[in-house]
Amino acid sequence: MEMKALIGLLLLVGCHGVSSVIHSLKFFYTASSGVSNFPEFVYVAMVDELQIHYYDSNSQKVEVKQSWMDQFPREELERDTRILQGEQQDYKVSIENLKRRFNQTGGVHMVQRMSGCEWDDEDDTTDGYQQFGYDGEDFIVLDLKNLRWIAPTPQAVITKLRWDQNRGYLQYQKNYYTKECVDWLKKFLTYGKSTLQRTERPEVSLLQRRPSSPVVCHATGFYPDRVVVFWRRDGEELYEHVDHGEVLPNPDGTFQVSVDLDLAEVPREDWRRYECVVQLKGIEDISTRLDPALVRTNWGRGGGNDITTPIIIIIIIAVLAAAAAAAVGVFVYKKRSGSHSSSGNSEEQSPAPEAQPLNTDSFRVRLSPSLLVLQKFF
Repeated sequence: MEMKALIGLLLLVGCHGVSSVIHSLKFFYTASSGVSNFPEFVYVAMVDELQIHYYDSNSQKVEVKQSWMDQFPREELERDTRILQGEQQDYKVSIENLKRRFNQTGGVHMVQRMSGCEWDDEDDTTDGYQQFGYDGEDFIVLDLKNLRWIAPTPQAVITKLRWDQNRGYLQYQKNYYTKECVDWLKKFLTYGKSTLQRTERPEVSLLQRRPSSPVVCHATGFYPDRVVVFWRRDGEELYEHVDHGEVLPNPDGTFQVSVDLDLAEVPREDWRRYECVVQLKGIEDISTRLDPALVRTNWGRGGGNDITTPIIIIIIIAVLAAAAAAAVGVFVYKKRSGSHSSSGNSEEQSPAPEAQPLNTDSFRVRLSPSLLVLQKFF
């Protein structure tokens, strides 16, 4: 019996461990044609979801987006600018190549790339990723574990076969994303330590829209985003009738999350047996007893305030977050041109010049963190 209790305790600790934080360095590239009032080429770099660098084809210059990034070597910034100026031309050619491959003429088209690395500050594990999209659909994805490319669409098979042949470059990418990129990530974390490695205590509220609605445990204003929120009854965690929401960003750089508890079959006098628990690295657990008098309602009863305004704010925040994601082009562009025809097999019958085996001179490699340049063309 004691052994079972010990195992249960260990499982509980394992499930809710928040001692580690996974940090990330991500790069987003978006190249487009036929899109009015939008730059043909946009590049964004982010550390822990916070934008640090920005470049577009209109400004032709890398901009620093955080004051602490002034520590980034000026010569690196200037070199990034020069290479991005060349990259925007490479991506422009890539769009034309892909339009031919998909048998398209004119219209609106977009090539997108997301790459980066992650580092767990507790066990020191790392990971990396790189993927391309075309017109809002996955085009080709790097399988870093097996050192190969994955082609989700038939039109990408030619690119996959060509890029898979260059084993040396695949090995270089593995080294870059699991080591070199991580070294830069750690350096950026040092630059922005007061911002990126801080701890912000969450504010916890209990909300309910209608008497029949679930009670919501809403935690907001916390940092970092590695938080655990769960419901307990009489000290034991609940798994049934619980709905966990995803962690969302706030405009000020902090985060928020909600966890719903359905109490439709629970008498109101038993509510005090329940509590919401919030766990965040660097602070003591926050336990909030489910006192009906403290629940903020939307019908004017209970001891709390009306929750109409908070709900509206949450909706606005979600919309802003979605808009931000679209701005950096994280594979969400779905607009298709009505003028393009369906793809065929003409390329297999008569391979285009870009389908020929890759010469090692047709791509460039650099050590700066923001630009790991792939083969020039698809």
